[in-house]
Amino acid sequence: MSVLTDLKTRGVQDILITVTDNLNGFTDTITQVFPNSTKQICVVHQIRNSARYVVWKDKKEFTKDLKYIYTAPNQQATRAALEDFKLKWNSKYSYAVDSWFKNWDELTAFLDFPVEIRRIIYTTNLIENLNGKIRKYTKNKLSFPTDEAVKKSVYLALGEVTKKWTMPIHNWGIILNQFMTLFENRVQL
Repeated sequence: MSVLTDLKTRGVQDILITVTDNLNGFTDTITQVFPNSTKQICVVHQIRNSARYVVWKDKKEFTKDLKYIYTAPNQQATRAALEDFKLKWNSKYSYAVDSWFKNWDELTAFLDFPVEIRRIIYTTNLIENLNGKIRKYTKNKLSFPTDEAVKKSVYLALGEVTKKWTMPIHNWGIILNQFMTLFENRVQL
């Protein structure tokens, strides 16, 4: 909660969409601090978490069947794919199947958006990649003398990482226009 309230005290007034790895309480905290934010659980994390309970010989078929859920074109088709998935796997892996039902609204929030936006909000892989690069720059330091030293180290790591960001986001003009249309009263340029 402190990170989100800290963002708010630093002037962040709104977050359009949050994508999380479904840590306990995170979605509830986001709702408390930024109630208008669309909450999306990382589909990749959900797949990993579900597959963790599946025996090796079933994993390939299980994850193939999951793909019909998260690649469906709309909410109705997704729900139908989930029901088919439940019929096939619930007797064997009910815990894994139930987790999809339990997190359904946050797992399928991305389907309310155009395809271009879906591609950037269904997973936390981008932020995990950034976190990994920051760890790469800070891991050699076993301890930091002060909190300020940690902040400086992360700041310098971000500077190094962002030097390599030369590729623009694919279809950014279209995505920005879609955000401005969908969140007309909340996006200000």
